[in-house]
Amino acid sequence: MTQPTSLLRHQVARSALLRQRPGQVIAAVVLSMIVLAAIVPGLFTDGLPYEADPLATLQPPSLTHPFGTDANGRDVFTRVVYGARHSLLAGLGAVALAVTVGTLLGLIAGLGGRIADEIIMRLVDVTMSLPNLLLAMLVLTLAGPGALNSIYAIAIYIAPGYARLVRVQTMVIRRSEYVQAATALGLRRARVVLAHIVPNAFVPLLVLATIEVGTALVAAASLSFLGLGARPPAPEWGAMLAAGRDYFSVAWWTAVFPGLAITFTVLAITVVGGALQRRLEGLDGPEGGN
Repeated sequence: MTQPTSLLRHQVARSALLRQRPGQVIAAVVLSMIVLAAIVPGLFTDGLPYEADPLATLQPPSLTHPFGTDANGRDVFTRVVYGARHSLLAGLGAVALAVTVGTLLGLIAGLGGRIADEIIMRLVDVTMSLPNLLLAMLVLTLAGPGALNSIYAIAIYIAPGYARLVRVQTMVIRRSEYVQAATALGLRRARVVLAHIVPNAFVPLLVLATIEVGTALVAAASLSFLGLGARPPAPEWGAMLAAGRDYFSVAWWTAVFPGLAITFTVLAITVVGGALQRRLEGLDGPEGGN
């Protein structure tokens, strides 16, 4: 009787979750499908993103081409599916790089003494005072356009926020009783930092980073739209949106579907990130949000 009872409880709990937080469940499903498309696009389409058919240019959505075709006769649905990999990698890559750099700078500022703190925080203040997109465009003007350089550019303006957060967390944690006790017991400073300060400072960082992936994805798409990120014929959503705007009056589907892919992905990431934040903060009780 134990196994059926356990299964019944699991089904009841899952049904309750679906009733109480349908938005979170839908967002998690959508995000899972997008991640799956990025990892294994062949599960969703048999086509290839660069495969062109000159005899099928700008065809409207149909059973053969659910999202229509573009000016080169390429299947838009196939390109949107393969574009998930390009767009998600851009967002994840920028955030991962920003978290790494920001964590190091925040730890140095929080533990390195007054001079190091002043220098790093002044650089952080200057960087954060500049408009994000303008700073990214400036970096790409100096480094040159491209998908990889756009990741670097986005990471540069995201990292200061992580540096400031880690610095504050580090200063609070290093004054805590358990860190002082560990230091009094003779533990080496490096071990105290790695075992106590970094893990405790990383929790709020994880929440911010999860939500920031959506912001970075939009930034990468914006740079591609401006011709500074991924370049055609790459199946990247921002580049597809830029290419489709020239044909919007006669072939709306070439721009609408890549734009919807960006919108739904960012919404799903934001909802899932918000749910993660409430859970980690202990605020996601039975009366949680939708």
